[in-house]
Amino acid sequence: MRRSEVLAAEAVSYLNRAMAELRDIWDEIGISEEQCLERAGTVQMHIQNLLDMMVAEEKDLKERLLKSIALCRNELDTLCKELQLDPFEAEEESTILQMEKNLRARVEVMLKQKRDRKQELKTLQEQDQGLCSILCTAPFSIDSNAVPSLEDLGRYRRHLASLTTEKEKRRKEFVSRKQQIILLMQELDHTPDTSFEQEVVCEDEDAFCLSEDNIAALQHLLQQLEARRSLNEAVCAELRSRILTLWERLQIPAEEREASAVHMAGSRAKTIKALQLEVDQLEKMKLQNMKSVVQAIRTELAVYWDKCFYTQQQREGFSAYYDEDYTETLLELHDAEVQKMKNYYEAHKDLFGAVQKWEENWKLFLELERKGTDPGRFANRGGNLLKEEKQRVKLQKTLSKLQEELQSRVQAWEQEQEGPFLVKGQQFMEYVMEQWQLYHLEKEKEKQERHLKKSRQIEAEMMYGSTPRTPIKRRVLGPHSPSKMRKLNGNSISSATPNSTVRSAFRGAIYHSPVSKLPPSGGKVGPARTPCRAAARPPRPGHRERNKENVLQLNGTTPSARIFKGLQI
Repeated sequence: MRRSEVLAAEAVSYLNRAMAELRDIWDEIGISEEQCLERAGTVQMHIQNLLDMMVAEEKDLKERLLKSIALCRNELDTLCKELQLDPFEAEEESTILQMEKNLRARVEVMLKQKRDRKQELKTLQEQDQGLCSILCTAPFSIDSNAVPSLEDLGRYRRHLASLTTEKEKRRKEFVSRKQQIILLMQELDHTPDTSFEQEVVCEDEDAFCLSEDNIAALQHLLQQLEARRSLNEAVCAELRSRILTLWERLQIPAEEREASAVHMAGSRAKTIKALQLEVDQLEKMKLQNMKSVVQAIRTELAVYWDKCFYTQQQREGFSAYYDEDYTETLLELHDAEVQKMKNYYEAHKDLFGAVQKWEENWKLFLELERKGTDPGRFANRGGNLLKEEKQRVKLQKTLSKLQEELQSRVQAWEQEQEGPFLVKGQQFMEYVMEQWQLYHLEKEKEKQERHLKKSRQIEAEMMYGSTPRTPIKRRVLGPHSPSKMRKLNGNSISSATPNSTVRSAFRGAIYHSPVSKLPPSGGKVGPARTPCRAAARPPRPGHRERNKENVLQLNGTTPSARIFKGLQI
């Protein structure tokens, strides 16, 4: 049995006991039956009214709970739509009181979410307003009256994070450029004259609007100042170059140059004025020392002619170079010619440098070839012959490689410039071919001179006889001492011929038959003597290697000859 039913039974039992007790009292008092019935009706009416009132109150409670449930349901539906949540579903099996309690608690939770979102939206909008005022951008598009969704708040937070990052980036850029602008203005002696320049330099950094237009204007201002500085630097560099040139031409002593050394750095306005003043003073001195200046320019011009491999005919094309009437017009002509040659050399500096390198290697090659014909080199015991041979081989490879590189570079240059590249008035490869031809003609001339000299020597030896020849500082073992010389008619025949070194290198001693010659008047004819002949020995391997170069030259098979044949091919 339910507890409420037990309580109801107890109430009925209590009512019965109370009514019985009331009847007993009424009987004892002597109240008539009618009055007892009336009194019992009054009791019944009181009890009934009390119960009716209680039932009515409970029914009212029930109605209020049901109304609350309905209101909560409606409010929950509204909140779910505002918060963009799924509809709330209450438990149908729960009692009215529990349902009302659950719905009311859910409403309170959702109301708190709504308040939190609205508060966060307000905070984000305040931050957005501050960033937009600094960056001069449009606010984030969102309905301020509606309750933002979680996705909207997330996008808003990310948007503000990107704005904050952009603000820091622009602020760093602004601070950096502001410092550069201030330094440039100080260097240029420039005072801020526009409102924007004053805003950049003078106002607080936090008050500056970091809009895209302002950042672009800041960059434009910086570029303008840098352009002015570059222009000033170019002007100063030109003035300093002019000053250095005039110092050299006027031969200004170092003591006087040091007085202007303080202005040889920087590009401020006062520096430009000081440099211009120095140039004006030097120009006046130049006019007063016209001859020495022109001669100094001619020296400089000759250097550029040499660097550009100008021929004598090309140099004579500048007739003012040989004019002795030293006037300002002549000076201007020389200045213009020097500037023209300087520009021409600077424009093709790399190519001229490569040609100069080839020239230096070619001169070194010719020097080694000249040393190769010196008979005295065989007397060296320090290994110089081997070093020279290695150096000669290396030079031949370097010359060949340089010629190939220069040929391709010259061809590219001629295609680009649409004209020939001249070295000493000739196209480069023609110039190289001519150098090799001159080299081989000289070698052929030397060879013919050696043959002619050898022929004359043989004729003289056949006529007057000869003695064995030995290399310098090397002895040929034989029956006679090298200090003893054969004398004929009282005259000593001991001078070596130029080709004796070559012959002696092969260890071959040459003798000629004696020729009968009349004695001096009044003398006696002595007995004829037969000259002693040294025992012929085969050449040793070491001597054969030392004379390898001479053999190659006689046979015309030197490496340089092979290079020239390759150029002809």
